[in-house]
Amino acid sequence: MGKRSKIILGLLIAVLIGIIVTEIVRPRPINWSPSYTMTAKIPFGCYVLFNELTAIFPSSEIETTDRSIYDVLVERDSSKATNYILINDFIYLDEQETNQILNFVSEGNQVFIATSNLTGKLADTLNITIDQQYDIKEDSIKVSFTNKKFKHPEFYFERGVNPAYLTSIDTLNTEVLGHIHVKSSTLLNNKPQEIKVRPNFIKTTFGKGNFIINSLPVAYTNYYLLSDNIDYSSQSFSYLQDRALIWDDYKKSGRKVITSPMRFVLNQPALKWCYYLTITGLLLFVIFKAKREQRIIPVIKPLENSSVEFAKTVGSLYHQKKDYTNLNHKKITYFLTHIRNRFYVNTTVLDEKFIAQVSAKAGKSIEETKDLFELILSLKNKPLHSEQDAIILAKKINTFKQSYGR
Repeated sequence: MGKRSKIILGLLIAVLIGIIVTEIVRPRPINWSPSYTMTAKIPFGCYVLFNELTAIFPSSEIETTDRSIYDVLVERDSSKATNYILINDFIYLDEQETNQILNFVSEGNQVFIATSNLTGKLADTLNITIDQQYDIKEDSIKVSFTNKKFKHPEFYFERGVNPAYLTSIDTLNTEVLGHIHVKSSTLLNNKPQEIKVRPNFIKTTFGKGNFIINSLPVAYTNYYLLSDNIDYSSQSFSYLQDRALIWDDYKKSGRKVITSPMRFVLNQPALKWCYYLTITGLLLFVIFKAKREQRIIPVIKPLENSSVEFAKTVGSLYHQKKDYTNLNHKKITYFLTHIRNRFYVNTTVLDEKFIAQVSAKAGKSIEETKDLFELILSLKNKPLHSEQDAIILAKKINTFKQSYGR
């Protein structure tokens, strides 16, 4: 890598590190989205309210649930008087949930609902209709309680407020507990703005119990409970009796919903732990199996004896050309080299002494050894060899070598 390339690479790495550090240290923007969950610490979460419930209801046993209303009410202890708290910007109950919550209230329990949008069978049964006023610009909204004994009967809300009020109520069974002051005109026209007072906080009797409904759910969020409006929530909860309390964390805009195909397994505690233990076991098996098992030993092919192949090739070449003289001279030379390397004798002079040494070391008789070397001497002195000479020489050399091994 050249010097220029190293400089460019260094600059790219420095820029990348700078971007990462900037993303880490820069302040995160405030999340203004509605959540209403008990763990959400964002402005429109209900973390503060949930942790203040023990102070508001000091004698109450507080239970939290992240299951549907139907499941909770079917399994509850019906002999215990209970309050049920539902807070969200939008609440819709299906038919089964509605039937259960109506039976729950008719038995003498209370349900506190804070929402700006209540629809479905429950709203129809209670003859309740909630309308919302939309405006281009956020404006300050005034709300008030009808009970003048409260320490602060009036409050002002501005950030995140969606002005909602009740346009239809069951007047025979309903008591208005509070109002919201809304403007009759918006920025879309030039008419004078008229302040209208509409009910936004009611108590509706159903059977032996009550529904307490408020159309300003943001009043119960962290943003307003940490301000001067904290008394609004505590005063509105004063209409609930101090009894066992169920906090709903299921009907929430900020509830975490598992979208994985495994959501059914992950929602069942037994199946979830079985799934996690299976994955953990497989990982441990792979880790320990990889450590304990020896790596595959590669198969190494032995080196081929190319000298033998070479000799066969050369021999075939001489045989095809019928150059028996040259072929016999090379066989004699190769055989004498073999005698020198095997028996450590001098092959310069093939005399009687040489024959005796080779005979003794090779374990051959003097006659056989002498016969072989006489043939070699005769062929060395013969100017032209025939095919028969090559055959005889090859047979005698091979026979001689068989006694002591090649």
